[in-house]
Amino acid sequence: MKTLILAALLCALLALTSAQGQCGDKPACPSGWTEYKDRCFFYVPKVTSWPDAQKNCQSLGANLASVRDKDEYGAIQNVILSASKDSKKAWIGGSDAQQKGSWFWADGTPFRYTNWSPGQPDNKDGNQNCIQMNFGAKKLWDDGDCNRGNPSVCSKRLF
Repeated sequence: MKTLILAALLCALLALTSAQGQCGDKPACPSGWTEYKDRCFFYVPKVTSWPDAQKNCQSLGANLASVRDKDEYGAIQNVILSASKDSKKAWIGGSDAQQKGSWFWADGTPFRYTNWSPGQPDNKDGNQNCIQMNFGAKKLWDDGDCNRGNPSVCSKRLF
């Protein structure tokens, strides 16, 4: 009986020891994704509507990308440039479709940073509720028609 208890304790101790070696390991982004700080970003070149782009990101365990600051915006622009060899417009996760003028990020990140082009958002024709990035000469944000087609950028957190 003592031998059995001792063996179980030794087994548990070994399991704990090997688990501790792995606990400090940093998770990595999936293949094809780009790491920036605590998140992974992925450019999707397929042209789709904003809702379809968000569904696609969710199928990858992600959401359309939120943007927390200027540096992160630059990193997302670099993801697009690296993948497409161009600074194409792309959907990111901002929308005010639920309530006009109340912008939110699809992943739940607080909407604190903005990077609107001059005169934006303007809700032209009353149906621009989704953020497209790399808009205009300065490559800033525009509120676009969510049903219009654009490539997109997904993001997921590293855990």
